[in-house]
Amino acid sequence: MSYLEYNTKHVPTGFRKIWYLHWPIIMLLIAIASAGFLMLYSVAGGSTSPWVEPQMTRFALGMVLMMVVAMVPIWFWRNMAFVAYAGSIILLLGVEFFGEVRQGAQRWIDLRFMLLQPSELTKITLVMFLAAYYDWLPNKKTSHPLWVAIPVLFILAPVALVVNQPDLGTALLLLIGGATVMFLAGVHWGYFATVIGSGVAAVFAVFQSRGTPWQLLQDYQYRRIDTFLDPANDPLGAGYHITQAKIALGSGGWTGRGYMQGTQSRLNFLPEKHTDFIFTTLAEEFGFVGAFALLVMYLLIVVFCIISALGNRDRFASLLTLGVAMTFFLFFAVNMAMVTGLAPVVGVPLPLVSYGGSAMLVLLVAFGLVQSAHVHRPR
Repeated sequence: MSYLEYNTKHVPTGFRKIWYLHWPIIMLLIAIASAGFLMLYSVAGGSTSPWVEPQMTRFALGMVLMMVVAMVPIWFWRNMAFVAYAGSIILLLGVEFFGEVRQGAQRWIDLRFMLLQPSELTKITLVMFLAAYYDWLPNKKTSHPLWVAIPVLFILAPVALVVNQPDLGTALLLLIGGATVMFLAGVHWGYFATVIGSGVAAVFAVFQSRGTPWQLLQDYQYRRIDTFLDPANDPLGAGYHITQAKIALGSGGWTGRGYMQGTQSRLNFLPEKHTDFIFTTLAEEFGFVGAFALLVMYLLIVVFCIISALGNRDRFASLLTLGVAMTFFLFFAVNMAMVTGLAPVVGVPLPLVSYGGSAMLVLLVAFGLVQSAHVHRPR
């Protein structure tokens, strides 16, 4: 019996698929989203508008989409990987021509009922495509220069489009996420050592180019770097955000000030309190205990994904699950590092907690792919 025959005959069908869902991951997603609803209710001053109601609606829609995606056999998503990737590239190109401009950035497409951010979708479609590519590619060709160059080009294409929006934070996440899938697929470590060395040289070039005609970054991006290195240098200007975030984090102590008792958010000292900096609101109100509990739930999801991937004999499904897990890890790790002053502020939302439609829907669809890989794995 061939592997394909085994894979087809030993997967659940019908309602049995519901039994085989990875329910611990689903419960953790619901728990984290519920924490997000509570935080949005708090920062809105004890009201379900303007953030809680649409966030709950999007989460409900996202859960339905996750279940639908989970019920579809994983081989279908393998076959659709390139189509999904190409669609996200088309949407990124669409942003260039008729994208919505907000706060000096052109990143969204207005769908009337919501603002779609194609770069969020690309984070997942890129992982899908790379997983399908290395599932198709024989292992002996994985580290051949030609077969390494092809996925690199497919990674750099969306990265260049996202940088042009400009959205440096998302571009870096795309780059790291794509490189992670390549590493997990077995690409020789020498390539990554070369890239890291080139990255160090690029950082040097970035600093050297400042103030020159060939300046590599925008002025506001340099200000973010300055703020990261020394927030106290401009506490009422560029360093205001991170300074207020640190005050909120510190004032929470071990157990927090209490639900809806955070002064930084209630008195509007905390910027972007419902999106990028919502973690500091949670830390102020629930303290170290609440922040640590949220971090544990995030890490448990990553661990469950890794365990599921390691037990899956389908190469595409395994790489896809690991790629989604790494992307999810980057989401919350970068956000938490950003608001605690460990990384520059790059505008990355806290998954399932920050207010936002595109990020939540795309993330739940991504976990639908993880569920599909788990449900339809060979048994």
